[in-house]
Amino acid sequence: MASQEKKQDQPFADIFDEDEAEKSFLLSKPTCFVVFGKPGSGKKTLAKRLAQIWKCTFIEASEIIRENIREETEDGLKCQELLFRGQSVSEELVTKMILKKIESPEVAHFGYILCGFPSLSEEYMTIPQQIEKIKNLKLKADFLINIKCSDFDLCKRLSGQRQRPDSGQLYQKNQWDPNVIEKLKKMKDGRKDDSEEELEEQEEEVVTTANLTLILFHFKRFERIFKFQRPEDIRENAEERVRIYKDIMLHPLEDLMAEQDSLYLIELDGNKQPNDLFAVKKNIHTFYYYCFNKQDELFRVLSSCKLIANRYRWRRSRWGQACPVALKEGDIVMGMPDLAVSFLGKMYVLSSSEALKTFMLNPRPYLLPPMPLPPCKVLVFGPPLSGRTTVCNLIANKHHGKV
Repeated sequence: MASQEKKQDQPFADIFDEDEAEKSFLLSKPTCFVVFGKPGSGKKTLAKRLAQIWKCTFIEASEIIRENIREETEDGLKCQELLFRGQSVSEELVTKMILKKIESPEVAHFGYILCGFPSLSEEYMTIPQQIEKIKNLKLKADFLINIKCSDFDLCKRLSGQRQRPDSGQLYQKNQWDPNVIEKLKKMKDGRKDDSEEELEEQEEEVVTTANLTLILFHFKRFERIFKFQRPEDIRENAEERVRIYKDIMLHPLEDLMAEQDSLYLIELDGNKQPNDLFAVKKNIHTFYYYCFNKQDELFRVLSSCKLIANRYRWRRSRWGQACPVALKEGDIVMGMPDLAVSFLGKMYVLSSSEALKTFMLNPRPYLLPPMPLPPCKVLVFGPPLSGRTTVCNLIANKHHGKV
């Protein structure tokens, strides 16, 4: 009874204070994933799909190498030089680039999906050392995803893969083998359903059959192109890769997963397609960015058409049309109409493409306290010897300004 009679200090206080909620989000840690699995189990495909869904940064060895080469970073130039010589990029350099990417401002805001690490190669670090690196990351992984697949099914799938030499694209047997494609086409043609289907389903069936016919024609015409099998996909080599994984990688990973909270450990069936592993729901992301071209239409369009939710409209930020990146640096610069973005339901207008890129990589430093406030500018004037300099110095000392 005493606890029931006890009144709150502020019974009418809003516990869902907007500023506190926004501050809590900005201080929160982004969601991070690590994907494990046997060689060829589909880790990379699934990780890419997850990165698209969750808007996370996809981190994988070959992807990191290409990105550094494309951006002409110091590490990228080293990789390019090694590849031009016909040499492979060292494990030390790859690991360095991966860890640097995880510590980047972009990842600090969006989070990451790490794939292919730890690596089977122990040229630079042993498997336990690589796992220890994962444990000690500044941004620790929230979810561990383990793709499970039997050795027989995995080796059978790998031995049936073919690669297109001109693009490097991999194809499963049901994508390149004309006999299998013809069989699938016959199954589609022979499938009859007495129940009446909706028009959309009938159209989808027709499109699927047409696609199979087109694929069959395409692969019959270019059948020789898809006969290239990578050395690692040969049955004996695939079995050897799986054996090495089980010998040196599996037990340390099992220990890592045993330490993980079961609520955040996801084990998936590797025989399923990546699109079937997760049900993708629309609008599950915490935020979206939208860019617009005309300042006068910016808030009108957002307030009427692009609603976040029913009866919830976009709003101006507390800085109006001033650029938050410039404000953080102590300058008042009005944003440009074509550099407007929305974040957490509020609009921010940036002053330059560099400021836009910086803000979109990680807006948190520009929105967290101490809040960027427009600097106060005071003009003191008067007749000669009236004490203008003295007053300026007093104001500057009082408010930590510059004369």
